[in-house]
Amino acid sequence: MNLISLALMIEMPTIVVLVKQVPDTNAKIAVQGDRVDLSSVKMEMSPYDSFAIETALRHKEAAGGTVTALTIGAAGTEKILKDAKAMGVDNIVRAWDDSWGELDSNALQSVLKESIESLGADTVYCGKSAADTGAGSTGPGLAERLGWSNASNVIGAEFSTDVTVSMPVESGVAKISVPLPAVISCDKGDFKPRKANVKGIMMAKKAQVELMTATAPASSVVVSNHSMPAAKPAGKTFEGGSSASQVVQLLRDEANVL
Repeated sequence: MNLISLALMIEMPTIVVLVKQVPDTNAKIAVQGDRVDLSSVKMEMSPYDSFAIETALRHKEAAGGTVTALTIGAAGTEKILKDAKAMGVDNIVRAWDDSWGELDSNALQSVLKESIESLGADTVYCGKSAADTGAGSTGPGLAERLGWSNASNVIGAEFSTDVTVSMPVESGVAKISVPLPAVISCDKGDFKPRKANVKGIMMAKKAQVELMTATAPASSVVVSNHSMPAAKPAGKTFEGGSSASQVVQLLRDEANVL
């Protein structure tokens, strides 16, 4: 092996893409015994994660290296890892320990940090937020823990020794160079997620999921109960110009739009 080939190997990125299993976004949610009942709800990959996978695969295609899909969860979450494998990732990894129980954001990000360091990653992609919580804290929180660069709500990217991302700003779209290592959160944008072909699906079925563990601190946030939001009040109908003043008052006092 010559020095040029060795240098190219060293520079190839080690990419991790985070995926999360969530309830089907079209599912009807019910609460039983102060908890959301997911027993009959189909589970799927969080939608924004597919944009993260596509961005990670394009990074690999441009710069080489490997892409590993990582999730945190029990054995039932392996389906979304197989889905990621069918799309084209190289490796699939699940981090879990049955003693963990329910992890809050602090514990989750601690586990992710340790797992990513164990995998030797220098670039991490994730969805901008998960469909079940919508918090959007994983990308920035993980970057802070790792001491890495961070970019969020990314809608496009170009790849070289660093990553140049496109991000929406007040005046339009900004292009920002993000030095590696970095955590990049992806929104729906320029990259349309590829669909798995038959070969990819067959390979995914045979793929082995690597199981790893980490140290999870005790969760400081505990969910006491779940409840459905209050029903919306019935709508009101007004006819004729004589109702204008009443409509304006309701828009101001009840709807708070004026």
